[in-house]
Amino acid sequence: MAKKRLVKRNVRVLDSLPMLIVCIAVVAALYVACLTGLASNNAMRYMIQIFLYMTMGEMWNLLSGFTGMTSLGQQLYVGLAGYSVAVATTKLQLSLGIGLALGVAVSVVIALLLSLVLFRMQGMYFSIATWVVAEAFEKLFLSWKYVEQGSGMTIRVVPYPKISEICAASLTLCVVAVAVVYLLLRTRVGLGLTAMRDDITAASAVGVNIFAGKLLVYVIAAAFIAVAAGIFFVNKGIVYPESGFGIGWTVSMIFIVTIGGSGTVSGPIVGAAIYVFLQEFLAHYPGWSNIILGAITILVIFFLPKGIMGTLQEKLGFEIFSAKRFSFARHR
Repeated sequence: MAKKRLVKRNVRVLDSLPMLIVCIAVVAALYVACLTGLASNNAMRYMIQIFLYMTMGEMWNLLSGFTGMTSLGQQLYVGLAGYSVAVATTKLQLSLGIGLALGVAVSVVIALLLSLVLFRMQGMYFSIATWVVAEAFEKLFLSWKYVEQGSGMTIRVVPYPKISEICAASLTLCVVAVAVVYLLLRTRVGLGLTAMRDDITAASAVGVNIFAGKLLVYVIAAAFIAVAAGIFFVNKGIVYPESGFGIGWTVSMIFIVTIGGSGTVSGPIVGAAIYVFLQEFLAHYPGWSNIILGAITILVIFFLPKGIMGTLQEKLGFEIFSAKRFSFARHR
């Protein structure tokens, strides 16, 4: 019996090995494409957007898809990070690294302070409150003279990073974000997060620390979104209140997660790639872009309620980057 259990344990480990090898090979190939010039500047521009949207999608999915915290105000940390980098590099003449670190620090501090109020709310009230806070910060930055009000701020870095360096940094952030979400969900803490999503009252009754779980996820999401936003605005070179604090950021994250598959680690990866290419295609139809994206979302919800990856995993019986927690102690 012990031998049979040992074999079963080994099969589980080996089943994940081919997927790990494929992922490492793909990531290595992407690094080579970024750093050796195999990819054109235009291709790297697409890659940067995909990697950064993947990161943001993973974080929103961690909040909503796995923990049940549907935030409509994650653009708050996009704007804070963008302006932190701009202030650090332009007004304080600090390095880009310090600017990115400042963006993360400001976002984490604001997230900690807001958690004291926001976590008293649930469901629709939490969602609306996060959106209202983000809107309030947009109005603040529109009237704040130190950050040039509505004129926006340029980002001045000497020497300015090459597009290949920005591409590699975006890829690194994306890989780390996916790894953090994947590893977190396979821990006892991750089990508590999914329990909160399914039934917060029952989760509390069995000993899950609701406030600690929410705080952990909210801070992690704020930090990663801040880094992604900082890199995004460095690539763009300028930040405005509307471009930083606009709800379009959260709408993009929702679209990415809905299309790819909410509650799946691989969903935002697929959803981000689809979103970026749709965004580029629909740029030629400015009056229709949001309508078409909305129609696509409705169709996916109607025909593929679990998203592309969620539906594929259900139909084909496999799961990429499974977030299920296995305890090998029972097989010993």
